[in-house]
Amino acid sequence: MIVDPLYDPGDPLPPLPGHSSRGRLERVLRSGKFAVTAELNPPDSADPREVFERALVLSEVCDAINATDASGANTHMSSVGICSLLTRAGYAVIMQISCRDRNRIAIQGDVLGAAAMGVSNILCLTGDGVQAGDQPGAKPVFDLDSTSLLETIRTMRDEKRFLSGRKITVPPAVLLGAAANPFAPPYDYRPIHLGKKVAAGAQFIQTQYCYDIPLLERFMARVRDLDLHKKCFILVGVGPLASAKTARWMRTNVPGVHIPDQVIARLEGAQKQKLEGKNLCIELIQQIREIEGVAGVHVMAYRQEELVSDVISASGIMKNRQPRPQARRPAKERIA
Repeated sequence: MIVDPLYDPGDPLPPLPGHSSRGRLERVLRSGKFAVTAELNPPDSADPREVFERALVLSEVCDAINATDASGANTHMSSVGICSLLTRAGYAVIMQISCRDRNRIAIQGDVLGAAAMGVSNILCLTGDGVQAGDQPGAKPVFDLDSTSLLETIRTMRDEKRFLSGRKITVPPAVLLGAAANPFAPPYDYRPIHLGKKVAAGAQFIQTQYCYDIPLLERFMARVRDLDLHKKCFILVGVGPLASAKTARWMRTNVPGVHIPDQVIARLEGAQKQKLEGKNLCIELIQQIREIEGVAGVHVMAYRQEELVSDVISASGIMKNRQPRPQARRPAKERIA
């Protein structure tokens, strides 16, 4: 039994007027509610239970779950595999596609397969270089980049054709997303770069971690000047910091992560640094919600789904939101 399916591949009904997909995330965004997404970090395992256990924790506190695609250029269970498991169990998912590992032929096939499974959201990423991961000898592909990937899937959806020109009988009904990093220089170029992705087809944006509200406000002011907030939905990335040591490591080793000195000093001065990092994340979410043009948050904490759930609940951003029916794995997938 599939509980609360958000999309039925056999359902002849089209998306709602003005919608690109049948998915929950788009319905929430277009309704004006403050949307919440979170990352499910894939297991190094072929056991579906490890996916379901993590998704179950997130399902009551977010509108869609990101299935990452070999993030950091490290091998994990595939994004398409996770999406297959979760869509059959009724979860709303965001399938991430990285251009690093597959060419346009494979990617276009994956898009059709994902849409057939019930995936309603796709996040288009260029992907980290192979040197960032634990198999630097792997051969990178990069046949497309994030912008040309957006254009490719938009062509498939809106023009019902592959890049070759060959027709698609039933196009993928998906909401297209992209990543942005307002917190890496050159700061003045970031809104312009975002505009290029929106022009290529991006309908929602998930940003890199935000730990600097003034920098985000500066970015959003320029976004509003360009009217980009009226053309796409911006979800700002946040995440709890475990300690000052973790913050320093991220600032040094994770590309594009900007953590101000005062944030690290605050963590260093706390008796319980992990708790202080959680409280800081909650405060950031509450401040981000008040910024004009921000449509939601994207919460990330590597393999700490319980902590993500606690942060979202404590922030109050889901208050007065009716919980969706609890999803679970299909009966034939359950393992005693």
